[in-house]
Amino acid sequence: MKDRFFHRVRRLFLFVCCAALTLLNGHARAQEEKLIETSAKAAVLIEKNTGRVLYRRNEETALPMASTTKVMTALLALEEGSLDDVVTVSRNAFGVPGTSIYLSEGEKLTLRDLLYGLMLASGNDAAVAIAEHIGGSVDAFCRRMTERAAELGCQNTVFLSPNGLPTPGHHTTAYDLALIAREAMDHPEFREIVSTRRASIPWEGRTYSRILNNKNRLLTDYDGATGIKTGYTKAAGRCLVFGAKRDGLELIGVVLNCPDWFQEAERILDMGFAEYEAFTAFAAGESVRVLPVKDGVRETVSIVTGRELSAPVRKGRVPTLEYTLPEELPAGFELGDEIGEVRLMLDGNTLASSPLIVAEGIPERDYRYEVERFIELWPLGGERQPAALGQ
Repeated sequence: MKDRFFHRVRRLFLFVCCAALTLLNGHARAQEEKLIETSAKAAVLIEKNTGRVLYRRNEETALPMASTTKVMTALLALEEGSLDDVVTVSRNAFGVPGTSIYLSEGEKLTLRDLLYGLMLASGNDAAVAIAEHIGGSVDAFCRRMTERAAELGCQNTVFLSPNGLPTPGHHTTAYDLALIAREAMDHPEFREIVSTRRASIPWEGRTYSRILNNKNRLLTDYDGATGIKTGYTKAAGRCLVFGAKRDGLELIGVVLNCPDWFQEAERILDMGFAEYEAFTAFAAGESVRVLPVKDGVRETVSIVTGRELSAPVRKGRVPTLEYTLPEELPAGFELGDEIGEVRLMLDGNTLASSPLIVAEGIPERDYRYEVERFIELWPLGGERQPAALGQ
């Protein structure tokens, strides 16, 4: 019976949360996002933790994205491959035009080394080698790239190459690319690679290594920069996916077809850090309430947050908290059961939310428990009776 109760509660919360987020998202974007003037054909700035859009311009316009394509190539490689995999370079990966790390046919490198070549030196040949290793073929890998983008919520993204060389129909939007970068930055290995300024990887058949220099100038010029990827073709123009973190606030931005890409990225980041700050209401696992328990072996249970409750807030604004919680719980729940939600609210918009979970399991009272409690509380019960007779 209790299992059915919690199952119904979980389903109800899931339905309500999905419906609320769908409705509030559009309202929040209309109220909170700022339409900016920019030299980029399309641009967006989001907050990493929540994905909330802070600034935008033509963010849903489909455009070619050059080598920023490789953010998805790296993400899929990390999700579906192993960094220690040994990759054999095929004839297809040898001599790919454009930027290259000069792979030789038959050369063997680890997937880790290829990812450094992909993201620092923007090796188009490395992209093909990775695609064939993970997907079996470039075409199969690109189909999976597009599928994975859709899973992340990208509604106008099609990948037809793993490296971004000009291909009709190969496109994304600034917003979709920000979503992909946000997911990629959840991987510590990706963060490490894209924040590296200079690295070396083996060069088979030579006595020296390949030296890779990161093309992202923000890593040296901008305080708190975290990466991520540059891109350029004549058709796409200068494209940049960029990120930075200061005082607990992490931002991810995209500019597509932007002549002054690095300067514009710095300007947009400066706006974000000047106008927003990270507001943290609760840490993950922090106690927020104590609820009574009905028919349990204990009378109360602590309710804690399932994850950190934090969101970007315009400086000078103070959000409020809203809770969805029952007044009491029936016993029989287990550690970690979700029983509610807490939301960080501002002007009627949900900025962030966290599930509320029980901090410990509390079983129902049963016959054995009642007998043991009776014996424990009985004045002449247990070991105290012989002591009383001895007096």
